[in-house]
Amino acid sequence: MRSIRPSFSARRGRTVSRRLSPAFGAVALASVLALTATACGSGDDTDASGQASASAPAGDGKITIPDDIKDRLKEHGIDLDKWRDGAWKKWDRDDWLREAQDYVNPIIEGLWDPDRMREADDPDRAVDDSDLTDDQGVTDPTPEPVKAAAVPTTYHANAPEAGKVFFDSPEGTMVCSATVVADPAHPGKSNMVWTAGHCVHAGKKGGWYRNIAFVPSYNDAGMSDRELQTATKEQVAPYGVWWGDWAQTSDQWIAQGGQTGGDGASYDFAVIHVTPEEGGSGKSLEETVGSALPVDFAAPAVPKVESITATGYPAAAPFDGQKLYQCEDRPGRLSLTADDPTMYRIGCTMTGGSSGGGWVAEGSDGKPALVSNTSIGPVDAGWLAGPRLGEVAKDVYDSVSDKFAGQ
Repeated sequence: MRSIRPSFSARRGRTVSRRLSPAFGAVALASVLALTATACGSGDDTDASGQASASAPAGDGKITIPDDIKDRLKEHGIDLDKWRDGAWKKWDRDDWLREAQDYVNPIIEGLWDPDRMREADDPDRAVDDSDLTDDQGVTDPTPEPVKAAAVPTTYHANAPEAGKVFFDSPEGTMVCSATVVADPAHPGKSNMVWTAGHCVHAGKKGGWYRNIAFVPSYNDAGMSDRELQTATKEQVAPYGVWWGDWAQTSDQWIAQGGQTGGDGASYDFAVIHVTPEEGGSGKSLEETVGSALPVDFAAPAVPKVESITATGYPAAAPFDGQKLYQCEDRPGRLSLTADDPTMYRIGCTMTGGSSGGGWVAEGSDGKPALVSNTSIGPVDAGWLAGPRLGEVAKDVYDSVSDKFAGQ
């Protein structure tokens, strides 16, 4: 998640600014916002402007890159072979893809191995309570902290839609949380994932992150960090690694999103369309995990919401990012600026790494639905805030669905 004021990350021995929810961004017709508060981990700030390179299994089962993706790479001066051999690690500001339509994300088979996933850090973007004043619109009193509860294992049996988003940034290998969501164009066969904008795009001073991938039910058995050091890829990623062949975030996140503070937080959401790294069985992500949450863009106003449950993999101390947690609380209102939509805020002790994780409540139809995602939180854990989803979020969601509607 993104924090308003810089804080020290003991894991990397570096200063980072924590935002409760990782980045917002835009792709194609819309942009996607990402949670920074507690979801991201250290990595290279990469471009995620939209179309990740889709891959398809060749006759020998190996991954190939479609010609249209190769052409897009060439347009940006990217040589695919050199990219796979490590050119993606070069973060020349002039070459950092930024615009919504520039998103490219070629699959690099085997890049996300168990060790690399385990060592991914959180972006650690947080907010200082002293930066929140009473003249920024409607803000309720700071909620009492709610202690994060460990999700019982196996995670797939208790939160099948939850997982981790991994990506590379100029700062290193990073991680956020994410949720499998339904695709109106493909009922029962969705390949769409919801996360924070700051988990795919760096915002106003950067571009799309690189090597964006989703792992549903990461560490499904809830193994300890020590046990994970010798775990197989099947144990760490029992439902496979799914690469983002397209990502989208809000234009607002791309234009306003920042590494510190709450800039762009009201629009910090994103949608990623994914494809399996190894071709898979031909089943969609939703068919593979067995579930996908509907998204409610007309959830009741804050005073009418009885309860919200936030889910994520918190990585900053006292957590280690390897296990799944949840917080449940009645939301209050948080306004960072009078011009931006009021956000949901709940008491929760989850920290960075939980950014982008889904917030579930009773939707307008009375059934569970995703209504927000973790975006920002305080330097000292105690609460989380997430954007209230409206027309901008719906445009991002519909745009990704429409892009793949005929496929």
